Amino acid sequence: MGVAEYFGFDEYGTDLETELLAGLTTFLAMSYVIVVNPAILSEAIQIEGYSGQEVFQMIAVATILSSVVAILVMAFWANRPFGLAPGMGLNAFFAFTVVLGLGVPWEVALAAVFVEGVIFILLTAIGARRYVIELFPEPVKFAVGAGIGVFLLFLGLQEMEVVVTDEATMVTLGNVATSSIAALSLAGLALTLVLWARGVRGSIVIGIVTTALAGWILTLAGVVAPGVLTPGNSYEQVTQDGLTGMIASVQYDFTPLIAGFIDGLGQITEDPLVFVLVVFTFFFVDFFDTAGTLIGVSQIAGFLDEEGDLPEIERPLMADAVGTTVGAMIGTSTVTTYIESSTGVEEGGRTGFTALVVGVLFALSLLIVPLMAAIPQYATYIALVVVGIIMLQGVADIDWSDPAWAISSGLTITVMPLTTSIANGLAAGIMSYPLIKASMGEAKDVSLGQWVLAIAFVVYFAAYFAATAGMLAF
Repeated sequence: MGVAEYFGFDEYGTDLETELLAGLTTFLAMSYVIVVNPAILSEAIQIEGYSGQEVFQMIAVATILSSVVAILVMAFWANRPFGLAPGMGLNAFFAFTVVLGLGVPWEVALAAVFVEGVIFILLTAIGARRYVIELFPEPVKFAVGAGIGVFLLFLGLQEMEVVVTDEATMVTLGNVATSSIAALSLAGLALTLVLWARGVRGSIVIGIVTTALAGWILTLAGVVAPGVLTPGNSYEQVTQDGLTGMIASVQYDFTPLIAGFIDGLGQITEDPLVFVLVVFTFFFVDFFDTAGTLIGVSQIAGFLDEEGDLPEIERPLMADAVGTTVGAMIGTSTVTTYIESSTGVEEGGRTGFTALVVGVLFALSLLIVPLMAAIPQYATYIALVVVGIIMLQGVADIDWSDPAWAISSGLTITVMPLTTSIANGLAAGIMSYPLIKASMGEAKDVSLGQWVLAIAFVVYFAAYFAATAGMLAF
């Protein structure tokens, strides 16, 4: 059986070249995780006898390996074009709230992520996760794509310094005249949008690579100072050690992280209440983040059925469950499906072969971990802006004349970017839908499961806010 037949290229209307390009696009868009995840987790993970840089590289290796495991499940079991990696946000919760804030040992925090992963595997196997996701109200399902689109736009424009913080208005327009990053990013974005509008294949990849190279050329030519358009550490390594020296310096032995995880399992009973709270938070946020991402990206790919459901959704859900479990064992936080997968979908990726390409590229990046850090984040975030614009088309599927649809969809779309959380956006839509339907005298249209789901969110936020207040007081 050939590759095309195994992955169903004809069934999904794709071909090898398209899938290869889509996989490369997704990888470039999410490759920043190889650097950002260890940068966050190394703030909390300290190992006796190892320097901070060595711990950073251990976590980078763990990040890559956990991503590869999850992506292989996605490619061969789910046959979907989605990339997975340790999730942003959850890694910050792991490092800054759980370990540094609550004082939970990082070893125990890894044990909590492991328990979450095992629970996910069990719930996915019996179909419980699919059942809950299919309870999402229709307007919420159809609004997720547009909500993620605005979320991506906001994140991308911030990283490109086109949108910056402001004391009076919270955010405002960045100054292109004084920001080299904003100027180069806008030039790269303009190039990408023009190429995309003209139907040039690989336009997103071309935009990312061209912008990154331009940043390095301007730096090496002395037009801008080192560390402005290029990552500071990468520039120092290139100029001091050369490419060979950079690659030879990688700390591939991550067994101390595995030893820490094993120690953490033995410490669970020391403070079981805090452990349960941590597991619950990891579980709840990851559950709905993953659900929202899968639905939103699948909407753009045309995978959803008439009710807004993703057929056989338990298969891609199993990928993040397995990835999370394995990731915790080797030293990283929760693995989840990445919204950057939408970049590959936009390039035409429709099968698990796209995911396989992403996984292979992640595996190959093990050989050049320091070089991956050389790709400036503002260059990769160009992809998010382009795809964010494209994903706004989802608003056309919403019945804005129906108050229940308008309110729940509107809240889903706006709360996501304003709170930088897909899960919070889903929660807003899910909690508002039954209330509005009941106020319209249409409570009979709301299922018992949807009421239970809405109440569950209310309970979750009440417990979370109470716990957070306690943490701050402590």
